[in-house]
Amino acid sequence: MQQDNPATDALPEADQQDQMSTDGAPTDASAAPAAEAPQVDTMPSLEEALRLAEQRASEHHDAWLRAKAETENVRRRAQEDVAKAHKFAGEKFAQAMLPVKDSLEAALATENATIESLREGVELTLKQLESAFSGASVSEENPAGQRFDPNLHQAISAIESDAEPNTVIDVLQKGYVMSDRVIRPALVVVSKARGA
Repeated sequence: MQQDNPATDALPEADQQDQMSTDGAPTDASAAPAAEAPQVDTMPSLEEALRLAEQRASEHHDAWLRAKAETENVRRRAQEDVAKAHKFAGEKFAQAMLPVKDSLEAALATENATIESLREGVELTLKQLESAFSGASVSEENPAGQRFDPNLHQAISAIESDAEPNTVIDVLQKGYVMSDRVIRPALVVVSKARGA
Protein backbone atom coordinates (compact mmCIF):
# COMPACT_ATOMS: atom_id res chain seq x y z
CA MET A 1 0.00 0.00 0.00
CA GLN A 2 1.18 3.26 -0.95
CA GLN A 3 0.62 6.33 1.09
CA ASP A 4 -0.29 9.43 -0.75
CA ASN A 5 1.60 12.60 0.08
CA PRO A 6 -0.42 15.53 -1.14
CA ALA A 7 2.63 17.88 -1.22
CA THR A 8 4.69 15.57 -3.37
CA ASP A 9 1.77 14.50 -5.51
CA ALA A 10 1.29 18.03 -6.74
CA LEU A 11 4.84 18.18 -8.15
CA PRO A 12 5.78 16.53 -11.39
CA GLU A 13 7.89 13.42 -11.03
CA ALA A 14 11.15 15.01 -12.21
CA ASP A 15 10.83 17.79 -9.69
CA GLN A 16 10.17 15.27 -6.97
CA GLN A 17 13.44 13.50 -7.80
CA ASP A 18 15.30 16.84 -7.60
CA GLN A 19 13.79 17.34 -4.19
CA MET A 20 15.04 13.94 -2.98
CA SER A 21 18.63 13.31 -2.03
CA THR A 22 20.50 10.17 -2.90
CA ASP A 23 19.27 8.46 0.22
CA GLY A 24 15.73 9.43 -0.53
CA ALA A 25 15.48 12.34 1.97
CA PRO A 26 14.01 15.57 0.66
CA THR A 27 16.53 18.46 0.21
CA ASP A 28 16.22 22.23 0.40
CA ALA A 29 15.75 23.61 -3.09
CA SER A 30 17.38 26.95 -2.26
CA ALA A 31 20.62 25.28 -1.06
CA ALA A 32 21.45 23.63 -4.35
CA PRO A 33 21.85 26.78 -6.47
CA ALA A 34 24.04 28.44 -3.81
CA ALA A 35 26.41 25.48 -3.74
CA GLU A 36 26.72 25.45 -7.50
CA ALA A 37 27.54 29.22 -7.81
CA PRO A 38 31.28 29.87 -8.32
CA GLN A 39 33.01 31.57 -5.35
CA VAL A 40 34.46 35.01 -6.09
CA ASP A 41 38.10 35.27 -4.92
CA THR A 42 38.39 38.65 -3.17
CA MET A 43 42.06 38.24 -2.15
CA PRO A 44 44.68 38.59 -4.87
CA SER A 45 46.46 35.46 -5.79
CA LEU A 46 49.79 34.63 -4.24
CA GLU A 47 51.56 35.19 -7.56
CA GLU A 48 50.03 38.66 -7.90
CA ALA A 49 51.03 39.59 -4.33
CA LEU A 50 54.58 38.36 -4.95
CA ARG A 51 54.79 40.30 -8.22
CA LEU A 52 53.64 43.51 -6.48
CA ALA A 53 56.09 43.00 -3.61
CA GLU A 54 58.97 42.42 -6.04
CA GLN A 55 57.99 45.52 -8.00
CA ARG A 56 57.94 47.64 -4.82
CA ALA A 57 61.26 46.17 -3.70
CA SER A 58 62.77 47.01 -7.08
CA GLU A 59 61.46 50.59 -6.87
CA HIS A 60 62.88 51.02 -3.35
CA HIS A 61 66.21 49.56 -4.44
CA ASP A 62 66.38 51.98 -7.38
CA ALA A 63 65.52 54.92 -5.12
CA TRP A 64 68.20 53.81 -2.64
CA LEU A 65 70.79 53.57 -5.43
CA ARG A 66 69.90 57.09 -6.63
CA ALA A 67 70.12 58.48 -3.09
CA LYS A 68 73.46 56.75 -2.53
CA ALA A 69 74.84 58.15 -5.80
CA GLU A 70 73.62 61.64 -4.89
CA THR A 71 75.25 61.38 -1.46
CA GLU A 72 78.53 60.29 -3.05
CA ASN A 73 78.35 63.23 -5.48
CA VAL A 74 77.73 65.70 -2.63
CA ARG A 75 80.63 64.21 -0.63
CA ARG A 76 82.95 64.38 -3.64
CA ARG A 77 81.99 68.00 -4.39
CA ALA A 78 82.54 68.94 -0.74
CA GLN A 79 85.99 67.35 -0.79
CA GLU A 80 86.84 69.24 -3.98
CA ASP A 81 85.66 72.51 -2.40
CA VAL A 82 87.78 71.90 0.69
CA ALA A 83 90.80 71.07 -1.45
CA LYS A 84 90.32 74.26 -3.48
CA ALA A 85 89.88 76.30 -0.29
CA HIS A 86 93.17 74.92 1.07
CA LYS A 87 94.93 75.47 -2.23
CA PHE A 88 93.79 79.06 -2.71
CA ALA A 89 93.36 80.15 0.94
CA GLY A 90 96.31 82.53 0.84
CA GLU A 91 95.50 83.98 -2.59
CA LYS A 92 93.56 87.00 -1.32
CA PHE A 93 96.19 87.78 1.31
CA ALA A 94 98.99 87.34 -1.23
CA GLN A 95 97.26 89.79 -3.59
CA ALA A 96 97.03 92.31 -0.76
CA MET A 97 100.75 91.85 0.00
CA LEU A 98 101.92 92.45 -3.58
CA PRO A 99 101.65 96.27 -3.36
CA VAL A 100 103.72 96.16 -0.14
CA LYS A 101 106.45 94.23 -1.92
CA ASP A 102 106.30 96.63 -4.88
CA SER A 103 106.69 99.61 -2.56
CA LEU A 104 109.70 98.09 -0.80
CA GLU A 105 111.37 97.27 -4.11
CA ALA A 106 110.73 100.81 -5.39
CA ALA A 107 112.28 102.27 -2.22
CA LEU A 108 115.40 100.15 -2.66
CA ALA A 109 115.68 101.04 -6.36
CA THR A 110 115.58 104.81 -5.72
CA GLU A 111 118.93 106.55 -6.35
CA ASN A 112 119.94 109.48 -4.17
CA ALA A 113 117.05 108.97 -1.72
CA THR A 114 117.01 111.25 1.26
CA ILE A 115 116.21 110.09 4.76
CA GLU A 116 113.02 112.12 4.63
CA SER A 117 111.83 110.45 1.38
CA LEU A 118 112.75 106.99 2.72
CA ARG A 119 110.78 107.68 5.89
CA GLU A 120 107.71 108.76 3.91
CA GLY A 121 108.01 105.65 1.72
CA VAL A 122 108.26 103.37 4.75
CA GLU A 123 105.21 105.01 6.35
CA LEU A 124 103.16 104.51 3.17
CA THR A 125 104.33 100.91 2.93
CA LEU A 126 103.34 100.32 6.56
CA LYS A 127 99.86 101.70 5.81
CA GLN A 128 99.58 99.27 2.87
CA LEU A 129 100.62 96.41 5.14
CA GLU A 130 98.09 97.38 7.82
CA SER A 131 95.39 97.53 5.15
CA ALA A 132 96.35 94.04 3.95
CA PHE A 133 96.23 92.75 7.54
CA SER A 134 92.83 94.36 8.09
CA GLY A 135 91.48 92.72 4.91
CA ALA A 136 92.65 89.31 6.17
CA SER A 137 91.15 89.87 9.67
CA VAL A 138 94.60 90.03 11.24
CA SER A 139 94.65 92.27 14.29
CA GLU A 140 97.56 93.47 16.40
CA GLU A 141 97.87 92.46 20.05
CA ASN A 142 99.74 95.17 21.98
CA PRO A 143 98.91 94.46 25.64
CA ALA A 144 100.94 97.19 27.38
CA GLY A 145 99.32 97.97 30.75
CA GLN A 146 96.82 95.09 30.48
CA ARG A 147 96.48 92.04 32.66
CA PHE A 148 98.64 89.09 31.51
CA ASP A 149 96.62 86.54 29.49
CA PRO A 150 98.46 83.26 28.83
CA ASN A 151 96.17 82.62 25.85
CA LEU A 152 97.40 85.77 24.07
CA HIS A 153 100.73 86.57 25.69
CA GLN A 154 104.02 84.83 26.35
CA ALA A 155 105.87 86.07 29.45
CA ILE A 156 109.62 86.31 28.95
CA SER A 157 110.37 87.54 32.44
CA ALA A 158 108.81 88.98 35.57
CA ILE A 159 110.24 91.98 37.35
CA GLU A 160 109.35 93.69 40.62
CA SER A 161 107.14 96.66 40.07
CA ASP A 162 104.69 98.95 41.83
CA ALA A 163 102.07 97.81 39.31
CA GLU A 164 99.57 95.14 40.23
CA PRO A 165 101.10 91.63 39.94
CA ASN A 166 100.70 89.91 36.54
CA THR A 167 100.32 93.18 34.66
CA VAL A 168 102.15 93.61 31.34
CA ILE A 169 104.70 96.37 31.91
CA ASP A 170 106.71 95.99 28.69
CA VAL A 171 105.98 94.55 25.24
CA LEU A 172 109.07 93.14 23.56
CA GLN A 173 107.23 91.94 20.45
CA LYS A 174 103.61 92.57 19.46
CA GLY A 175 101.35 89.61 18.98
CA TYR A 176 98.88 88.98 16.15
CA VAL A 177 95.46 87.38 16.12
CA MET A 178 93.59 86.23 13.03
CA SER A 179 89.83 85.78 13.45
CA ASP A 180 90.14 85.05 17.20
CA ARG A 181 93.03 82.63 16.63
CA VAL A 182 96.48 83.53 17.89
CA ILE A 183 99.03 83.62 15.08
CA ARG A 184 101.83 84.83 17.31
CA PRO A 185 101.60 85.55 21.03
CA ALA A 186 102.91 88.88 22.29
CA LEU A 187 106.28 88.59 24.04
CA VAL A 188 105.90 90.50 27.28
CA VAL A 189 107.49 91.34 30.61
CA VAL A 190 105.12 91.09 33.55
CA SER A 191 105.17 92.61 36.98
CA LYS A 192 105.51 90.77 40.26
CA ALA A 193 105.06 91.99 43.80
CA ARG A 194 108.09 93.48 45.48
CA GLY A 195 109.95 91.04 47.71
CA ALA A 196 108.14 88.04 46.22
